[in-house]
Amino acid sequence: MNSRHKPGIAITMGDPCGIGPEVVAKALADPRVYASCRPVVVGSSYAMEQAVALTGVPLRVGQPGDPSDAGQDSAVIDVVDIGNLNPEDITVGEINPTCGKAAMEWVTRAGELAMSGVVDGLATAPLNKEAASLAGYKSIGHMELLQELSGSRTVATMLMARNLRVVHLTTHRSLRVACDYVKKDRILDYLRLTHEAFVKFGFREPRIAAAALNPHGSDGGLLGNEEAEEIAPAVEAARAEGVNAFGPIPADIVFHHAVEDRYDAVLAMYHDQGHIPVKVYGFEESITANLGLPFVRTSVDHGTAFDIAGKGVASHTSMLESIRLAVALVKGDGLADF
Repeated sequence: MNSRHKPGIAITMGDPCGIGPEVVAKALADPRVYASCRPVVVGSSYAMEQAVALTGVPLRVGQPGDPSDAGQDSAVIDVVDIGNLNPEDITVGEINPTCGKAAMEWVTRAGELAMSGVVDGLATAPLNKEAASLAGYKSIGHMELLQELSGSRTVATMLMARNLRVVHLTTHRSLRVACDYVKKDRILDYLRLTHEAFVKFGFREPRIAAAALNPHGSDGGLLGNEEAEEIAPAVEAARAEGVNAFGPIPADIVFHHAVEDRYDAVLAMYHDQGHIPVKVYGFEESITANLGLPFVRTSVDHGTAFDIAGKGVASHTSMLESIRLAVALVKGDGLADF
């Protein structure tokens, strides 16, 4: 953490054609944010000014000369604007490669601020993956971009809503491809990563359940062999290393067990297996955190919502919660309040 009393949190505004700027503006209007941290937005100062006008929050937009000095005036949204987007290029509510490129560059800049110690953590608004892809990016998500930037070997996405915490073995893979990643060594790696992260979060002996891949946990091999050949051996190997791992547990029951506090985290085998239960359980307040990066990065758990962008009706709950979580993790408070 840098020398100032409050942690610095870089907040990327996400794709400016979506709801990112307006949910950031609404979140920063909550007095709890400036009371707990020094926020600095990385993005377009023009888009932020438009969002302030749209939402009517009692804040003005400024551009700090030094990002280290940002976020100290609770009446000002300080924006680090790298000058990579013209106002006329912003087409609210529409997929736009120019805006997709700018949004990815803002993530890179925020990551650089974290890597250099200018800020202590990141909280990110949503990207549009199609826009990023059209802009020529192969890594179309925050995690992949920040993993490449930081040179991190193993990084995972964790979604959480209240006491349901789900780590994902794969995220942005088609289902057909994701199944090829259900391998013993990868599962073991992610069980280790989850264990290490949760110990840092304050769990003495975190209980980690590995979800089964196939229906009913494969019904003794009738519905697939991944449970017996890949998942169970990984769980056994993890337990031999001192990881309090369980499974494979059928996916239609393991998340319910986690909500009942039988497990502290669930390792899901693919994107929707983990995302669906979290979003059904707590859609508005669900948030994301990455495990394995050398700095804290949290995020909203929703998309760019082009259909409602520019209308001022988007909920900022997830954005606010992601900032609160980033502050808690930077300060070492862990998941005590989540």
